[in-house]
Amino acid sequence: MSAVRHASFAPQVAPDTRLLILGSLPGARSLAARQYYAHPTNQFWRLLGEVVGRRLANMPYNDRLTALREAKIGLWDVIRSAERHTSSDSHIREAEAHDLAALIAKLPDLRMVAFNGGKAAAIGRKQLPPVEGVAVVDLPSSSAAHTIGFDAKLDHWLALRRTL
Repeated sequence: MSAVRHASFAPQVAPDTRLLILGSLPGARSLAARQYYAHPTNQFWRLLGEVVGRRLANMPYNDRLTALREAKIGLWDVIRSAERHTSSDSHIREAEAHDLAALIAKLPDLRMVAFNGGKAAAIGRKQLPPVEGVAVVDLPSSSAAHTIGFDAKLDHWLALRRTL
């Protein structure tokens, strides 16, 4: 199977964003649905729901985004576009990174950047300028392919609460 070039979505941020969560690149299901973390086995919405104290996974997508804006949480990906023949981050090739510095410069209330998974952290940390007063956290991937279990992931994800 040959690799296809995929592009990420626009950032979901507001000027008062305090927490920015950065993934790598949307998978096939997310790209088809035009929604962040659309694969039903991805634990992102469950994990983040625990962080903000709302059942995000049960909400319609646009309501999820509204709930994140209300909680001062933004979403984006570190990769602008890349070649990939499956949804696995291990198959990402020829990645072109987003300009994280430009986005962060527009977020004066930002207090934390959290990378969702190892690939996002590996690429994103290279693009991220040092910003005083902004913590940087690497989270275990919300993907079901990262098999450490929901509770083990949740222990790490709950650290995001200190920013909200």
